[in-house]
Amino acid sequence: MTSTRLVHSVGASAMEWLYAHRDGFRLQEDADPEVGFLERFKPVGELAVICRVLFREGVAGSRQADLARKLLDHAWREVLDGGRMLVRGQRSEPLSPIPFEVYVPLRELGYRNPDMERWAGFNPGLRGWSALEVQPTRRLGLSAYERRFGREPGVPEDEAAARTWLGRTPEPWTVDTRVAYDITHAVFHLTDWGERPDGLPPALAAYLAAWLPAWLDDWVDLRRWDLLGELLVVDACLPEPTLDERAWEAFAAAQQPDGAMPAVDVMPEGGPEEVFDIVYHSTLVAAFASLLATSRALARMAEA
Repeated sequence: MTSTRLVHSVGASAMEWLYAHRDGFRLQEDADPEVGFLERFKPVGELAVICRVLFREGVAGSRQADLARKLLDHAWREVLDGGRMLVRGQRSEPLSPIPFEVYVPLRELGYRNPDMERWAGFNPGLRGWSALEVQPTRRLGLSAYERRFGREPGVPEDEAAARTWLGRTPEPWTVDTRVAYDITHAVFHLTDWGERPDGLPPALAAYLAAWLPAWLDDWVDLRRWDLLGELLVVDACLPEPTLDERAWEAFAAAQQPDGAMPAVDVMPEGGPEEVFDIVYHSTLVAAFASLLATSRALARMAEA
């Protein structure tokens, strides 16, 4: 069985790196129109999701919890200007779901903006919202966020889940990198990022339990650390997590001494902002995987 100390240390180191590089969470107000102003919201939304997991699971040390709260305060006050930048983004692209997706986990953590409350309460009720042509896994996520906000989802979650790649339980050897990310995010949305493991239908849980060990081996060999981390989260969401020893040892070995997790193979070269943009997601995923796996390992020890 994988060492709980090893698993926990991955998350602790990842949080240290994220806090040390908190200035990387930034907006690009003069972004090229082809790129879009809203794209820079994504890192903040992902940070909020992972910090919410940290507080929910209750297995992080006091140092991790303190860093998480400071990171959230920084993101809300310095990056989002108390939510006003989300409002600006929503006004510039009224039907974009991005500000809503970022706002919901922050709202659940106690950060609120009255104007964003109005936008978030109004937009999902528009026909245009449910008519948005998005990938099936994204649609599932939007339905889950609507429920968490307190609204009836425009597309029922079970209906949205059935349309995803995972919902169709495809041939396992057809899972390439893009499809693998669709699978992991479908699990995240179905389980509310690990909060409701029973949200994963038994048939899908059985499918994942059967094929996940082979996928973990594949991405260890390919040194795709970002995707490997997401698959380790999926493992922790299953009724009987494996806490795969080989995968966790490889994942921990790939982590840098300062806590950064390369996305693929080794750390990239470049300036601080460029490197942050490449590895922030894999580092957040490292924290996420560590928190859930530590929680599951401690629960298993308590049962024993």
